[in-house]
Amino acid sequence: MDGQAISGPVANPLSLIPYVFLSASSTGEGAIDEVVLDALCAIRLHLDMEVAFVSEFAEGRRWFRYVDSALEIVPIAVGGSDPLELSYCQRVVDGRLPELIQDAAQFPAALELAVTTALPVGAHLSVPIRLTNGQIYGTFCCFSTRPNLTLGDRDLAIMHLFADFTARQIRRELETERIRREMAQRVTTVLNPEAFTIVYQPIVRLSDNRVVGFEALTRFWSRPIRSPDVWFAEATQVGLSEELEMAAIAKALGGLAQLPDDVYVAINVSPDNILNGAIHRALGQTPLQRVVLEVTEHVAIPDYSQFGQRLAPLRDRGIRLAVDDAGAGYASFLHILQLNPDIIKLDIGLIRHIDTDVTRRALAAALVGFSQETGSTIVAEGVETPAELNALQQLRVGTVQGYLLGHPLPISEAAALF
Repeated sequence: MDGQAISGPVANPLSLIPYVFLSASSTGEGAIDEVVLDALCAIRLHLDMEVAFVSEFAEGRRWFRYVDSALEIVPIAVGGSDPLELSYCQRVVDGRLPELIQDAAQFPAALELAVTTALPVGAHLSVPIRLTNGQIYGTFCCFSTRPNLTLGDRDLAIMHLFADFTARQIRRELETERIRREMAQRVTTVLNPEAFTIVYQPIVRLSDNRVVGFEALTRFWSRPIRSPDVWFAEATQVGLSEELEMAAIAKALGGLAQLPDDVYVAINVSPDNILNGAIHRALGQTPLQRVVLEVTEHVAIPDYSQFGQRLAPLRDRGIRLAVDDAGAGYASFLHILQLNPDIIKLDIGLIRHIDTDVTRRALAAALVGFSQETGSTIVAEGVETPAELNALQQLRVGTVQGYLLGHPLPISEAAALF
């Protein structure tokens, strides 16, 4: 619903409530603004008023958060404010003015306000918006430049209904913002390299039982203690993905100096931080032939052509690309087809029980065949039992990692393997 969705006064705005509630429940948090504007539009048209708005009281001022207007020149604007004491809203809340005014010119307390004659203000309805704790957030208001003697208690009751509905939407918005703020504070605490450590899990070539590389994994010490994917997901939600990911990558690449020159380090990077150039800046003068970028199955790539173009200069300088979690879902196969990776990493879910599960074995065999045709290398992740390892060897998987071959290690212990 927008300002043109209703052509005239609404005979019964209660009929619009199911639609507005549906909008609120079936859309994401980002749609709260639209839902509140729908409510303002509905009540303004029903009451045949010219302006409807939601105000917030803060720092002694009345801030206009949402505005719906039929006037060519709107006297108030979203984001604007005026002194709270000089407003109808404050005087309605403290009882100096009634919530329903048919004709402001008939109220001496209204005539004390310059806006009453300057605008002018004719009919006016305003009701408080209360939060869960009883605190007044602001007001839900309608006004017209002309009087309206038909307004009555029924109209005021409907205003209260819409104000209560709007209060629920605002509570949701405030709660979302509170959660986001706490999330940002948590992520900010782990941006310091001292708040996390990097461990290195060996990647072993089976033909000579030699460690050819390590996957760098981030471990966070800050509370709450949670898995790394949760930390990185929160960083993405609050716009700190680049900062956290690049901090982890910088620390991971610092371990290269302690490893033999022919051993590589695989680092996980999100597509966004390839597309925005962050990874290019983070790599700097790193010897790229010793680096593998792992792109996970769980993150979509919106434009494969652009992604390939951004990655091309790094691949020209020797960096290798791995598609992680292959076999976990459809996206990994799309990554493989579109990106021509150097390495395909079989997901732990595909490896688990591969020695007894015909379906898993068949899919792994197909990926091995694909890699042979395309010149890529297969790495099996999450190998934990001799039976799984034996099954992979029968499938001619030549490179593996997992607890059977080696647990993630601090860089000093990883270097000691050589």
